[in-house]
Amino acid sequence: MEKLQKALSKARQERSGVTREAPQKRAPVAPRAARPPSEASDNFPEIWQKLKPLDPDPRHLSANRIMTLNALPEANPFDVLRTKIYLLMRQNGWTRLAITSPNKGCGKTTTACNLAVGFSRQSEVKSMLFDVDLRRPGVATMLGQQPEHDIRELLVGEVAPEDQMLRLRSNVAISMARRPVSDPTQLLLSQKTVQTFDNIQAQFEPDVMIFDLPPMLVTDDARAKLKNVDCALIVARAEQTRMSQLDVCEREVSEHTNVLGVVLNNCRHMGAEEDYYGDYS
Repeated sequence: MEKLQKALSKARQERSGVTREAPQKRAPVAPRAARPPSEASDNFPEIWQKLKPLDPDPRHLSANRIMTLNALPEANPFDVLRTKIYLLMRQNGWTRLAITSPNKGCGKTTTACNLAVGFSRQSEVKSMLFDVDLRRPGVATMLGQQPEHDIRELLVGEVAPEDQMLRLRSNVAISMARRPVSDPTQLLLSQKTVQTFDNIQAQFEPDVMIFDLPPMLVTDDARAKLKNVDCALIVARAEQTRMSQLDVCEREVSEHTNVLGVVLNNCRHMGAEEDYYGDYS
């Protein structure tokens, strides 16, 4: 991981002298005032109660590497990531987080699902997960669900959010796809889609909105959505993602939004300090 960070730092320095057109950013949002946990549930808009409950099978989640439903040692790496993300986004007044990767197979959907499910254990935090990897949607499969309505129907206004999204526990809303979309870029660039997400944010008042995006270097779908988020997390896979691919991915993401960080997935080399909670438990 240290070598990865050094290589990324060197690449950033080498391109620091290159002049690029400044990306258009969404208007900044003022940081929210802290709320006492006892008051948090009282501040949930009534529309949350209209969402159909989602009750995933823990065995199915575990088989798909979704480890964060309960506070177990296996969930700790994602819990740490969840907390870091939440604190950084709150500090900057950000709400919308995109998760992408350089190429397929890096684990971005696994990461997105683990974060969303992990947030369900933080009852005072309202979170949402949207599967917008529309060519190859995977959230429904990972969670073992088959939603009644497709996310495409939500984006084009054919179905209301409260009829399309499912609610995990009391505080996580999840919007899933039933089938692939043939031309996702057109849908994601549509002003109707932009307005739909704006309306959802206004109605549900989430603290965190997570968007599972397609890989950056495969299609142009991710770029169509990045311009409408506050920040992005890049997921790379150890022994698979090349440094050159990660550098290009980071550069292209930074042209559209803020890079929140890079996650190295499937890393087999852990120090004793990183395995502390496994030994402790």
